[in-house]
Amino acid sequence: MVQTEQAADMLRGAHPDLDEDGRLVIDAVKTTGDLVLDRPLSEIGGKGLFTKELDRALMDRRIDMAVHSMKDLETWLPDGMAIGCVLPRADVRDAFISYTVSALKELPQGARVGTASIRRKAQLLNMRPDLDIGVIRGNVQTRLGKLEAGEFDATFLALAGLDRLGRRDVATEIIEPDVFLPACAQGAIGVTCRADDTETLEYLATLNDPASNTTVMCERALLDALDGSCRTPIAGLARLSGDRLLLKGMIFRPDGSEVLSAEREGAASDAEAMGRDAGEELRARAAPGFFDEPD
Repeated sequence: MVQTEQAADMLRGAHPDLDEDGRLVIDAVKTTGDLVLDRPLSEIGGKGLFTKELDRALMDRRIDMAVHSMKDLETWLPDGMAIGCVLPRADVRDAFISYTVSALKELPQGARVGTASIRRKAQLLNMRPDLDIGVIRGNVQTRLGKLEAGEFDATFLALAGLDRLGRRDVATEIIEPDVFLPACAQGAIGVTCRADDTETLEYLATLNDPASNTTVMCERALLDALDGSCRTPIAGLARLSGDRLLLKGMIFRPDGSEVLSAEREGAASDAEAMGRDAGEELRARAAPGFFDEPD
């Protein structure tokens, strides 16, 4: 809802007429991903659980646009859907949160860490195979409550989400990308609409941030080439330097026992081609069953 309000405020600023005639109305749609909190997304249907109800509302014309965390948006969009814009990207880093230690490196042997992200789980196990990784889902307060209750020694959240809630203060340590490469499109908000809705597409085009769109589309192309989902431990980050784009992608075995990485540098105009090329390289290098859970 915070992300939706941010998008709505930007629309009001760019198009005051939408607010003046009462056309800008927020409709809160509860998704399966919001409601089922006791199991990892990979077990109950994946990222689509956050989007399918919104997709249906769009295609049924009950809403005209839907606001998404881009890291939760499938790389394959249903027919008739389009990404209308990507808003200016927030901080891409992960936040480490603990009430027992002051830094990730201080976690004791066998510490219990909660996360629902198999990307974070694989990265952690690659760094610290001794850690005990358990599933933790729910909103920020729910997760903090589990730490306070002693169910876990630590957890991770996207720093962008904490910032949007005004809760950066709960971050024990901010993890740099060279230590913990983030999820593809982390920190970015996107707005989808019907592909034939030219009026809405015109409204959204004025909100699109070209730099954010370039990096996000590069990372999504990497993910798409790998057929990536919440069931596959994939990390990726593209960074702009002038008109040049630098991309790093990584894939992990789910148990963290092996990691492969690929890097690309090229013109920003080649963003999607770079992402796809890096993804195809990683896919070719990964042995059969690379993403399979160990027995």
